[in-house]
Amino acid sequence: MVAYADLGGLGAKQGAPVVSDWVAPSAIPQLLPWLGILALLLLKPNRCASAWWILVPLACVGGVTCVPQSALEFMPASALEMFLELISALGFSVAAVWLVSSYLSWRHRMLAFGGILLALGAVSSLVCLVRQDVGREMLQLGVFLAASVPVISVALTLAGLVCRGRYGWLRLTLWLLAALAVLWLLVIGPFFLVAMISNRGDVPLGALFAVVGVATGITFGVMLPFLVLSFANGFYRERLKGLLHLGGAVAPPVIAPPMAAVPEAAGG
Repeated sequence: MVAYADLGGLGAKQGAPVVSDWVAPSAIPQLLPWLGILALLLLKPNRCASAWWILVPLACVGGVTCVPQSALEFMPASALEMFLELISALGFSVAAVWLVSSYLSWRHRMLAFGGILLALGAVSSLVCLVRQDVGREMLQLGVFLAASVPVISVALTLAGLVCRGRYGWLRLTLWLLAALAVLWLLVIGPFFLVAMISNRGDVPLGALFAVVGVATGITFGVMLPFLVLSFANGFYRERLKGLLHLGGAVAPPVIAPPMAAVPEAAGG
């Protein structure tokens, strides 16, 4: 904070800046996203011990948000806060997609895409709304989330489409990473082109690839722990295969009808 007063020629208009750490008056807003995940875990398809493994990748993503500011001194405080809030919102939204994927498994691809888009958008928006402070950083965060939600949804759908009929963790991971990079290039490219035209080509091309690389790294880094969970855990592996149509649907077991009793022939 900086005090400002126009003193004419008697002195400086601005005083010395004072740094103040704002603390939320209640911890309830920070707990609401976790309560939402708990509510999803209570859904009927998630009432098993395997479903609770979703907390492991969610804790990994949440651990990043607990990095002390001293370890990231190269980032301004406002940028760091927005970065951590972005990771948190995306982490909870991806966890929600994994928990509701049972309702989208083996549905039409467009229906699955709509479900992914809706879950990502709704949960990430709710996580942002529980914040107490609303300002320019909040607007910037909302813009990035508004772009991240469709990018992740389309990237997952495209990766599943390319890998249809063949399930492989490396194949799916590489295609997802490539899809994220291409989609972010398509999203950020037009803005970069406008900036080049406005500045008469003074904007270096490397800046475009740097921004695309950062956006791709953030979205892929958030999704990676959940992908590892799906590759290592059979419960979530089958859900991911059903959500992205990887391989064929597992046919229900065939139960043979009981054989009719054959009466014994009467003795001669």
